[in-house]
Amino acid sequence: MSRIRLVALLIAASFLLASCGDKAEKAPEKTEKIAKKGDRTEKIKKVPTGKEPFAKLDFSALPTDYAEAMKIVRKSQKWNLHSKHRKDGAAKGADPRETLELRMDRELLGSAFDAGSQFLINWQMPEGNFRYMYDWIEGTWVDDDHQVRQAGSLWGLGTCYRYRPSPELKNGLDLGLKFWFENTVPGPAEGTLMMKYPGDDWLHSGTVALVALAIIEYLKTDAPIDAAWKAELETKLDGYLAFLVFLQRDNGLIADRFDMRNNKPRPRSSPYYDGESLLALTKAARQLDRKSLVPTIETAARAMAEAYTIKSWKKDRDSKDTKGFFQWGSMSFAEYYQGQWKDHELFGDVALSLGYWMAHTHATLKKNRNHAYAVEGLIAGWRVANMRGDIDAQTDLLFTLDRSLYKLSTWQIGGPLSGENKYLQKNPTDDKMAQGGVMNARKPSGAPVKKDVSHQLRIDVTQHQMHAITEALDFVYPKGK
Repeated sequence: MSRIRLVALLIAASFLLASCGDKAEKAPEKTEKIAKKGDRTEKIKKVPTGKEPFAKLDFSALPTDYAEAMKIVRKSQKWNLHSKHRKDGAAKGADPRETLELRMDRELLGSAFDAGSQFLINWQMPEGNFRYMYDWIEGTWVDDDHQVRQAGSLWGLGTCYRYRPSPELKNGLDLGLKFWFENTVPGPAEGTLMMKYPGDDWLHSGTVALVALAIIEYLKTDAPIDAAWKAELETKLDGYLAFLVFLQRDNGLIADRFDMRNNKPRPRSSPYYDGESLLALTKAARQLDRKSLVPTIETAARAMAEAYTIKSWKKDRDSKDTKGFFQWGSMSFAEYYQGQWKDHELFGDVALSLGYWMAHTHATLKKNRNHAYAVEGLIAGWRVANMRGDIDAQTDLLFTLDRSLYKLSTWQIGGPLSGENKYLQKNPTDDKMAQGGVMNARKPSGAPVKKDVSHQLRIDVTQHQMHAITEALDFVYPKGK
């Protein structure tokens, strides 16, 4: 072989190796499927798992100062700008509500709200409490009563009433509040009030927080309230909030239960109840001018942010504790940010960090079960991004919440998108107790109810979806669009 030919072969081989190396490094991006629109399944470009800096972050090596650690976390989170879903000719850096191809609009959301809010009313019982679960295919009720779910259902009714007041919603809210007021007793400290739920010796802090939230929604509704009834609402609210302050532990978190047998709180906390309590406190402080709550809020916000983000992610990046806290904490931090309290920019970062976590680490669009709870938190994160003018964060969060709302709306019986669900088309029903309800999945799973709830209707699922819809209408989707 000639020397010239040998050199030529070596050069060609080097180019071939370089080309193969480039192809190995540039692996195809993973995609995911979401709800079908007609016969088209939309593919969503997703940041490859394990490739983005956030996924590689060593949480145990972060600074001990939480604010500094959160800056590093936020810097590692790269938003997906969904360039394939932008309108033709859309200006770079413009409001993503104008540049993204959205699937939901105010008309669809309004129709879904009409059906879902009526569903909540239909499920209220004469005593003021609510039914919990219904298998609409078999026409059977599932008994699974729980005080926190009862309180949450009332809060859901309150959010509907605040968005669009009506005599029917008001009557239901009044009836539900009277149920709780009749079961209210003096608390363990001066000025505190608590509830004795029928048959229970424990009082969950989440129960108190959710009833307090229902009252806050009532008091902030643009509708007249009888003076005597308003005074009672204010008195009960102050007593419940004082009880939540009483439950704050030395570590800043909230005790998850109060034992009425020995008149003591249990020295444990729950990510769900912590978030619910923080939301009640922040909403009362900012929206109802309960400024005396701010010191408690500032301590709790810092403790909860640390506990349910970085500390939880050290143990498990897709932490169940983060999931439990997510929507409540995100909504709380949006209130905190608007309240401009101590270190509010830090908590704005926490809200965005949680939104990124839900969209990418927890990958909510890939979930096969209802995740309306996640949309509540995503909207809160979007609100913070919008207040900051962060277009990249707004874009990713908007895309995720829009596609989520569309997918989940196809699971609503009698809703505006039920025609997109093949299972609902094959199983039409005029059952009043099913109309407006949102399934926990798009079709039955075949698993036992206690192990896997699928087509069955749960009031908390519809409640969270209606709240997500009202938040979307209030803050995200522009009026007149």
